[in-house]
Formats: sequence, C-alpha cells, structure tokens
Amino acid sequence: MSKRVLLSLSSVLLLSLAWLGGGGLFLLPALTPLLLLLEEYDKGRRPFWRAYGWVALTFGLWCAACTWWVWYAAAVGTIAATIVQMTLFGAVMMLYHFFRLRTKRSFAYLILVTGWIAAEHLYLRGQVSFPWLLLGNGFANQPWAVQWYEWTGVFGGSLWVLLSNIALFEAIRAGKGCKTKAVRAALVIVLPMVVSGGVALCQPDYEEMPKAKVTVVQPNFEPYEEKYTIPREQQDMIMLSLAAEAPEDVDFIVLPETVLGDISSSEWIWEEEPLSSEVMRRYNGFMAARYPEAELVVGAMTSRRYQSDTRPTRTARKLGIYWIDRYNTAFRLNGTDTLARHHKSKLVIGVEMMPDWKILNILENTIVSLGGTTGGLGTDNFVTVFRDQRGYNAPSSAQICYESIYGEHFSKPVAEGAELMFVITNDGWWHDTPGHRQHFSYSRLRAIENRRSIARSANTGISGFITPTGKVLDEKLGWDERGAITAEVALNNRVTFYSRMGDYIARISNLLFLLAILYYIAIYFRRKADEPTPKSKPNSTNIKKKK
Repeated sequence: MSKRVLLSLSSVLLLSLAWLGGGGLFLLPALTPLLLLLEEYDKGRRPFWRAYGWVALTFGLWCAACTWWVWYAAAVGTIAATIVQMTLFGAVMMLYHFFRLRTKRSFAYLILVTGWIAAEHLYLRGQVSFPWLLLGNGFANQPWAVQWYEWTGVFGGSLWVLLSNIALFEAIRAGKGCKTKAVRAALVIVLPMVVSGGVALCQPDYEEMPKAKVTVVQPNFEPYEEKYTIPREQQDMIMLSLAAEAPEDVDFIVLPETVLGDISSSEWIWEEEPLSSEVMRRYNGFMAARYPEAELVVGAMTSRRYQSDTRPTRTARKLGIYWIDRYNTAFRLNGTDTLARHHKSKLVIGVEMMPDWKILNILENTIVSLGGTTGGLGTDNFVTVFRDQRGYNAPSSAQICYESIYGEHFSKPVAEGAELMFVITNDGWWHDTPGHRQHFSYSRLRAIENRRSIARSANTGISGFITPTGKVLDEKLGWDERGAITAEVALNNRVTFYSRMGDYIARISNLLFLLAILYYIAIYFRRKADEPTPKSKPNSTNIKKKK
C-alpha cells in the first residue's frame, strides 16, 4: 500500500511542478511512477477498479494542485475541471492497462500515446473545454526546449512527454542489464532539446526586421468592486491618461479586455452603430486628436438587437421587444469612421457559456460572464485581421483572454496575414495566484508556434511584450501595478508550418487511435469465430434411450 501511495504522489508532484514553477522537464518522467503502479495489478474486475482508483486520485490531485485558483472566479469550474481530468485521462490510462494485459506492449503503448493526444484534442475542441493542463503547455516557461513548436504546436510537446515516459519506463523494467533501452530513453529525452537548440540558431535576426512601436496599458482596476463602482468618466480619465503616456510616434496602443460598455455602464455599445456610443466617440476622438496615424486596440462589451418573434440565436436574450446578443469584443479604432472588430470565440465554460445540452438549459440564465454580462455570449466562426486601410500600420489581430490558450485558433489570423498579435485580458478574477502567471506564459508558446511578436495588455495580471522566440522583454507590468509601457517589436510576415497546418498531430492521433481500437475489435471477433465449438455432453435421458 505504501509503495502505491508513493508512486501516485510522485506522479502528482512531477506533473504539478511543470505548472507551479519547476518547468516542463519534470513532465518527462512524470507518468512513469503511474505506469509502474499499474504493473501491480492483473486481470479481473476488482483489480481493474482498484487500479482506476489510483489513476483517478493521481489526476484529480494534479488538476486541483494546478488549477485551484479557478475557484475565485467560479467554484463549479474547479470541480468540473477536476472531474473531467479524472474521467477523460483516467479512461485513457485504463485503456492502456486493459490492452497491456491482453495484447503486445507495443500495441498498448500505441493506445496510450494516440488515446492521450486524442483526449487532449477532444478537451480542446469539445463544448466542455478547459485545456489548461495539456502536457505540451507545461513547457511554457522553458521555451528554449521547444523551439520546434513552430512545426508541431503543443501536441508535439505532449507526444514528447508520452514517448519519454514510455522509454524511461521500459528502461526501468529492463533493469541494469539492458543498456540499450537506457540509451534509447536518454535519446528520446535529450534529442528534442538538441533539435530545439538548432532551430533557435537557425532563426532569422528579428532585430533586423521591420519594427512597430507598441504601448500597452494596465489600469489595475479590481474586477469585483472597482470596475463596477468607479464612475465611467473616472475610469475613462485614468485609462486615457495612461494611453497618453505613449510616445508621439507610437503605432499601436493596446488596452485590456472589456474596457468599454460593460454591464455597469448605462450606455451600451450597439453592434449596428458602435460609434453612436458616447464612450466610443470619446476614445476614437482621443486617437484623432493625439495619435492620428496610430491604432487603438481596446476591449468592449457590445450588443446586437434582433426584431424577431422567435429566438434568433441560442445565446440571445429577451429585452423588451428585442432579442439581444452580447459579445466580448476587441475594437480597432484609428480616429476615423472606419473601425474593425473581433468577437471572442473561445468562451470560458460555466461563466461565459454552457454546453448545448438540454439538461443544462435551465442553468443558462445563471451564467455570469467574466466580462461582466449575464447569460451566454455570442461568438463568430470567422477570422478577423485588423488591416489599416490608410497604409500606416502592419496587419494585426487581437485575441481575447481565454483565446490565447488555443494554439490552432490563435494561428488562424496569422495564416490570414497578421504580422503582429495582441492579447487583451482581465486576469484579476483569480487574485494574486498562479493563474495569471500561467496564463501569461501560454502566450510565449503562441509566439513560438507562429513566430510573431505578442503585446499583452491585462486589466491586472501581467502586461508586457514577447518576442517571436518566446522571450519576455524586461520591461513589464506585474500584479497590482498600474502603468503604461512601450517597446519596439518585430513584425514578421513568414507563416510557419504550424500556422498553416494547425493541430495535425492531434488529427493523426485521432485516426490512429480509432483504427487501433477497430483493429482490436476485428481481431477479437475473428478469434471468437475461429474457436472450435465445444462438443455437447450426453445427458442421462439420451443414455437411457440408447439402452
């Protein structure tokens, strides 16, 4: 019993360290203790469920240790994330355990690798989506080790972690007498880091590339009280005074998520005519007067009206004679009547949206958005690239908060021509916990995947600049700091392999996992069909008749 406890807690510790400051290299042996623990159990229903108990405990503690801070924003989020982590990835481990006892180990390893990545992809793309703990995300603070993410994305990191654990587990099983497997394990662990170093050396000189001068603002409004108690005019005065710290030759000024038109304002911003809003005109006029050749990227809550007898969209809410959709929006303003907008499309489960399940419809009106609205938010299914028709500034794109976790989603505007990326967010919901630091670090992976500079503006949390190699520039604003900082960042129009292909490793894994399961089912029934039919034993009645 004590041995199993030690093995389970060893996996919990190693898995958690990657997100709690230790770095992703701790993931490379993290699943090995759990694989050793499963060796303690043989066939049978009772041993199977006992083994699953240890697996569920391991993944549950891992999730709780790394994402407990979600409780501050939504207690149900922490509970749901832990349950899904235990169920989804626990099922993959138990499938591996099942096939380990019935097939060749090579087949069981195929199930483990492809099944795990397929589960991560399901968690990434499903309606219930909280892909915070994808194994490949664990290297966010060690970008030097994963420069090849520009080819593979984070699923390449997940593949590396899984193969390293399998190779190390095989070396331990073989014992000291088998040096071949030990050397193989060392190569699997070390070789990707060597490749990463080579990729880093082959990078172009980003200092020689065209530059954009960007100012990011962090107003540091406490999201639970100040954001809704400080008068609108006072918030605008603070925000615009910070924006005015930008130099005269600035190209972009970036403000956080939901600066304008939130639920505490008496004036909503209507999608049909956004510049009719007084607050929008105030910010647009500021740009026209102070920075006529620059662009302002700013977050807002916007609304769209429908005159319809029936509900026009699933997310629409009734308001008087209208149906209303609410959006978490990023605007590009340049002081003219021409503006561009992007609607947040990746929403936080439980606080900005609920799955489209009938059983959950009764809860829809209880959802409270982190942007400050009630009910689920509307989304778009297309890519938005901000293009300056005046010709002053390079094409850019803004991703809002949670969207920066989704690699393939983030890369779409890059593939469409964006040369510079912005992340606008509000990380204050989680207080001063690991949450805002982890969230910032994921932008380092997005920079590597797409080889784009990223300017990040948070209401509070961490605001700063990230280079195309994932390096964080020294000047940044940390937790509970108010200010504005400016930096020159590289513009890049080269589209990486990952930006074009997206999560192809996950799609291949989905196919291989399905084919492997179908192959096993086909073999199983073929063997059943080939088994000789047992001869029936004569009963006593037949014997008497013969006599």
